[in-house]
Amino acid sequence: MRARSDAERIQPYAKNPFYWQYKGKPVLLLGGSVEDNLFQTPDLEAHLDLLASVGGNYVRCTMSSRDEGDVWPFETTPGGKYDLEKPGREFWRRFERFLELTYQRDIIVQVEVWATFDYYRDCWDANPFNPRNNVNYTADAAGLPEVVATHPTKTDNPFFWSVPAEHDNEVVLRYQRAFVDQLLARSLKYPHVLYCMDNETSVTPAWGAYWSEYIKAAAAEAGTVVQTTEMWDPWDLSHEMHSHTFDHPETYSFVDISQNNHNSGQAHYDSALAQRRRLQRSGHVRPMNNVKIYGADTGRFGDDRDGQERFWRNIFAGCASARFHRPPSGLGLNQTAQTHIRSARMLTEAMEVFSCAPRNDLLKDRDDNAAYCLEGPAARRFFQAAADCLAEAGRQYAVFFPDGGEVVLDASALGAEGNPTVRWLDILAGRWHEPTRIAAGPAVELATPDEGFWVALLTAE
Repeated sequence: MRARSDAERIQPYAKNPFYWQYKGKPVLLLGGSVEDNLFQTPDLEAHLDLLASVGGNYVRCTMSSRDEGDVWPFETTPGGKYDLEKPGREFWRRFERFLELTYQRDIIVQVEVWATFDYYRDCWDANPFNPRNNVNYTADAAGLPEVVATHPTKTDNPFFWSVPAEHDNEVVLRYQRAFVDQLLARSLKYPHVLYCMDNETSVTPAWGAYWSEYIKAAAAEAGTVVQTTEMWDPWDLSHEMHSHTFDHPETYSFVDISQNNHNSGQAHYDSALAQRRRLQRSGHVRPMNNVKIYGADTGRFGDDRDGQERFWRNIFAGCASARFHRPPSGLGLNQTAQTHIRSARMLTEAMEVFSCAPRNDLLKDRDDNAAYCLEGPAARRFFQAAADCLAEAGRQYAVFFPDGGEVVLDASALGAEGNPTVRWLDILAGRWHEPTRIAAGPAVELATPDEGFWVALLTAE
């Protein structure tokens, strides 16, 4: 096993746990990729190099085998069926290579242990866990169907009800544990891995809770600590299912709000911000991740503009990560996605986002979805009250405009001294304009230089 210090591991940022820290330093996770099960792609190294070159440091990893060219996690017998007692050499070789390559590039990996859609419809027809496809159990012995014709939201596959608190199906559970053991035997060696139990699940909360505790216990036995979450299917973050992550910090150490990225405009931002406030009130502030941001002209959940706006609204809502979903439902890592990741990194290099807070209340004469504000301190100090990990009111502001326009900012905290300046980031051009001096005062009128995506950065120097 590689020697990894716990201080190196990805974990909530000690000074502001709405964000992550890695190798002891705060990090904003930004990403995009051509696939969600990236470890199965043939041009993996080049793709990771491209992501890193534009400032990306975050990828999704569903443990999925449903695409053409993928391999399954078990070996086959001479008769052509799978043997669940024999781990698939090529599958696990690909996964471990992926972990090593991402580690070398400081790219954080969010693993989804159970790739939900691999266990339904035509994917279930080919899945090794299907009784028809393995030599280890029959349909009667395992209590599993050979055909599951419905969508995962119907939860018709009892594969996801095997845990002791539900069906207590030890015939199936022993092989499920063996699969997770193989995953952990490789991933626990590395400090850059986050663990999500499922993709868009609708099953019993006992399922995800079981695997979260199982993974945390395995990590503890290995002498380390890992971070876990669950991803629920409902697009509405106030839905009861999401409460099983938001309201249970003892089970899940971060939340994933990716399904909110089906929503658009002001409602998209308001929903994320409401959950941020919910975490503050709870006294258990944790990172809010977006491992998939929908929106592409080729998809069904919004167009290219939706994907771009959602990316930035997540950042300005104080989220810990923003990653474009793979095509066709998202922009992946195409030229547009690359541009936005690069520009977002330019902003984080100029502003200490880890000590900022969303402050749309400081914007006046604002229409819905017209502008979004972050406020941060000049002095990097934090309040540490139980339910409040926000930065103190400060002397730096960033205002994001999705499509040009004007807004009035209450910048009274800049004060009369300090030579306040504004600098415009042309997001699509990936360049900063030269800073210009502004008149100190409680109200600053901001008008973008042109239409399109812009950020204004105001600083008292």
